[in-house]
Amino acid sequence: MNDDQRAKMRHNVSVWGRYRSKNGVRRDIQLKNLSETGCQFYDRFTGLQPGDEITLRIENLGPFDATVRWVDAGYVGVQFSGELYGPTFDHIRLKLSS
Repeated sequence: MNDDQRAKMRHNVSVWGRYRSKNGVRRDIQLKNLSETGCQFYDRFTGLQPGDEITLRIENLGPFDATVRWVDAGYVGVQFSGELYGPTFDHIRLKLSS
């Protein structure tokens, strides 16, 4: 999905997080962009596939349930199960991102 098709604008961020897959794999990751409905992160050795369900922590916030929508050369795009609450989204984007 390109930016023209997105319901919500993505914002460039540099925020640490951690995901856990349904099969118990846990990985530290760095989020690269974020919207209220999803995010993109880099996982060099990802074994994730489109359709996989994960839980995601962003810094000390979460867990947020998400579904993998695409994987490309270590980059992973996920869609949150529900939109991030506005103040939570703003806190991550404005305060936590370096």
